[in-house]
Amino acid sequence: MTIPDDLVLVGYVTGAYGIQGWVRIKPYSAEADALLHARTWWLDKPALRDVEVMQAKAHGGDTVARLMGMADRNAAEALKGAAVHISRKHFPVLDDGEFYWVDLIGLAVENLQGETLGHVADLMDNGAHPILRVTAPATSDPKQAEQDAAQERLIPFVEQFVKTVDQAGKKITVDWGWDY
Repeated sequence: MTIPDDLVLVGYVTGAYGIQGWVRIKPYSAEADALLHARTWWLDKPALRDVEVMQAKAHGGDTVARLMGMADRNAAEALKGAAVHISRKHFPVLDDGEFYWVDLIGLAVENLQGETLGHVADLMDNGAHPILRVTAPATSDPKQAEQDAAQERLIPFVEQFVKTVDQAGKKITVDWGWDY
């Protein structure tokens, strides 16, 4: 078995759905398009392995799926807590100017004054809009590194503050002051 090197964590199994072996997945994306269209998922329980998806559909904010080899509720419940990964090649194609959150993690964040604010550590959704969680830039001074580790910036991912996203240049430019 060859594990693809482009696996992306897209959700986790929250338990069984019904009595016929279906599982319920909490996706990390509101649309969950990749979960609904990929025919192969990679689950990490009991060990990382591929599983064929027989059927998947949206159910409320979750996704429910019937997986090959899941014959009953007990088998589905045994997967509770398993992380669900999908090969990046199964993600839907995006329009120009669109990107997946996973593509933003690790990008440098710089303000309009050219000051480096840090790197994108994560994104979160507060319901109204996504928020960039930016950690301080790396430093060689151990004392400064300790102070920086305790500080993070939360920048709303909206047009007012995020001016450009340059994936090729690995940089996001924001209208955000150093002292905000």
